[in-house]
Amino acid sequence: MVLMGILWVSLPCANAQEAPKVPESHKWIKEIEEVFLPSDHCKQCHDRHYEEWKGMREQTPDLKTFGRVDGALLHGTALTSPVFKTVLGLWLQTGPTAEEKTRCLSCHAPAVTIFPQHTENIIAQVLSEKPKKRGRRAKKTHGVEGISCSSCHLIDSVREDTTDFPAFKINPGNTFFGPYADAEENLVHPSKQAPVYKGAQFCASCHFSKVKDVTKADLPGQILKGTICQDCHMEQSTGSSTSKRGSLTRPIGRHWFQGIVIPGIMLSNRNLQAEWFPRVDLEVLQSGNGVEGRVLVRNGSLPHVFPGGDPVLKQFFVTVTVKDADGHVLGTQEERFGLPFEQILRGPIPNPLVNGGTTRKVPFSIQVKEGASPSYVEASLNYALIPKPSQALFDQYLGTLEHKREKKKAAEIIEDYSSPRLLTFRTKSL
Repeated sequence: MVLMGILWVSLPCANAQEAPKVPESHKWIKEIEEVFLPSDHCKQCHDRHYEEWKGMREQTPDLKTFGRVDGALLHGTALTSPVFKTVLGLWLQTGPTAEEKTRCLSCHAPAVTIFPQHTENIIAQVLSEKPKKRGRRAKKTHGVEGISCSSCHLIDSVREDTTDFPAFKINPGNTFFGPYADAEENLVHPSKQAPVYKGAQFCASCHFSKVKDVTKADLPGQILKGTICQDCHMEQSTGSSTSKRGSLTRPIGRHWFQGIVIPGIMLSNRNLQAEWFPRVDLEVLQSGNGVEGRVLVRNGSLPHVFPGGDPVLKQFFVTVTVKDADGHVLGTQEERFGLPFEQILRGPIPNPLVNGGTTRKVPFSIQVKEGASPSYVEASLNYALIPKPSQALFDQYLGTLEHKREKKKAAEIIEDYSSPRLLTFRTKSL
């Protein structure tokens, strides 16, 4: 009772105190955070999901040692990733419009779909991020989050019959949406079930290159009937989605979004390799002093192209080489599929190289020197996660960076992510 009395007396004084002033430079952040609650607030009850989203939980060897090749695709780093900063910085040098900039950010920072007027502020925040120094803690700066708890759990549906991406629809307000019909009442926020959380179209609203029809809740085909993205990429377990409800046991999905972005890991799972891994076949015909035919790029029954989750930046290379019996190259031809930085988000987003369960036919015609004796043909399928910028664009972007350390880090990222890597190949004798 004494404590209650003290509180009763002190409350009017506390209310009478002037609220702390928000710096003028942070007012736009406060405006966004009034709708998109910072994830630190969610951590108080949902600590397990917060730590998974943040990458604090179960740092497995693949996540620690593979570097850019993560066993977990952490959505919590979507805005702070040095890779995103570098790619955004390169693309900005191509002179995108204000609308194109907002569209670019809409998956990495969904808040811009509600606050497009703050697109430039968020871009400035991304570009101001400095690479961390070894042995030192990075200085914490106040800024908006990218893919936060709120930006996913304010989604209540997706648009239908659309070619404009992303397709999610955010319902700004105090209500948070999720897959459960029996959400308990609490004093923090109202909760409501939204069917879209148990459908493939929720993920496909951003990862739209992965499925044939982004409006469908189920993945197509008999093999995948009843399967959705979340079944594989949000590892299922039982327990409670909050830390305040004891040992309630019901299905819950992990929030570190397990996935792979290199073919090497595929080799350990023969079923995935057979169903998912793209493969090439050759149709070859000798004609005079040349070799012509088609490379057949096939993808299995799983719904998406491999590798990587990005539907805009990926590059694929189909290379055909004619050799003689001693292995000497007599001729070669390469075709690239993917847009350069200067064309990204200028017009419709092109279809993937090959959708799941389909075949892409790439013709080739290679002339060889008269008298040469072609013995066999090699066809390879390579990929890169981002386009290789022109030297002028590369130099222009590095010129915007102040310090040598930043320039070196950016150059390493560009070289690493734009370098082609082998997916698969096929050889055919003539």
